[in-house]
Amino acid sequence: MYVAPRPVEADDPHFATRLALMPVIGFAAGMLLQSPMALIFPTMMFSLMAGSRKALNMGRALGGPIAFIVMLWVMSWLVSATINMPLLMVALMGSLFFLGFYLIGKTGNPMGMLIIVSAMMTSVLGSGTYQAMIVLRDEMSKAALLAAIFTPLLYLLIPPATREKAVDIYVPYHEDQLVLRALIRAGVLLLFSFWLYTVSDSSNMMLGVGAVFVLTFPTSETLFTEARERSFSTLMGGFAALLVLAVMTMVAHLPVLLLLAYLVTLFFAQKMITGRHPAMVYQYAASVAISLVGSALATQEPGYAFLTRAVLTIGGAIGAAFLASLLEALLLKPSSEPDPAREEAAA
Repeated sequence: MYVAPRPVEADDPHFATRLALMPVIGFAAGMLLQSPMALIFPTMMFSLMAGSRKALNMGRALGGPIAFIVMLWVMSWLVSATINMPLLMVALMGSLFFLGFYLIGKTGNPMGMLIIVSAMMTSVLGSGTYQAMIVLRDEMSKAALLAAIFTPLLYLLIPPATREKAVDIYVPYHEDQLVLRALIRAGVLLLFSFWLYTVSDSSNMMLGVGAVFVLTFPTSETLFTEARERSFSTLMGGFAALLVLAVMTMVAHLPVLLLLAYLVTLFFAQKMITGRHPAMVYQYAASVAISLVGSALATQEPGYAFLTRAVLTIGGAIGAAFLASLLEALLLKPSSEPDPAREEAAA
């Protein structure tokens, strides 16, 4: 699975400043558009821009959001067509999960992730209320479109130092038995999704989201590493958000909220460059913090929101890593072929 490299300050000394402006724009956009899901705008716009490196790549800046919009509409149509046939919908979602995981393993291309995430989110919401799925699709489409507009604008206003464009290098899995590995991951995610379809509801969707990002990694070691890092990110971003919201209890004004959201994002974005943990740890922590800071605009109690998100994300990540590792240990045959990645790491 492709993971964006750590930003280099010499290439883009204003990386953190530019990136920290995006959630502020997202907050303002969500409120101006009077969105029923206003928190989607800052978190999604930040996430779509956070993977950019070096000089602006217009293909990536426009292609990523547009591809996500197309995928959301395709998946919502498929869910709409099968929602009254639950067994068919579950089978279809399982097939799409398998396709996504297989593409990730075979090519390393993040298009597989778009398939998985859009299929899971639309099917979970669609299994609850059809209208909720349509609202999610529409609001996420608006947020993605705004990200495609404001990313080039921010790069124009705050240009990087280098003119070199980053080249995304997609690396497939070195492990064999890719079909079975993809089937195992699809089965685990389908189990989590089925729980959300039947026993739980869409308010606990972070359980499935936490599982998705872990399951994209190839081996038991990387599964548990990602689970630990995502759990740590959730706690780090949550505590940062609680500090911001503690200040908001004393000075509850919208400009203060936007300023604090900017400063928190700026801190984590700078840590993406200089921090001792991988850049994605700080990126996800910023996403969590943005989401929870935004909860101050909603009626949900921020402390409860943090606790719920932490439990669901950590439970989904660790549960998915454990189940996938257990099934791989039971079902995969020991490989007799050398693993180039492990040999290179050992050397």
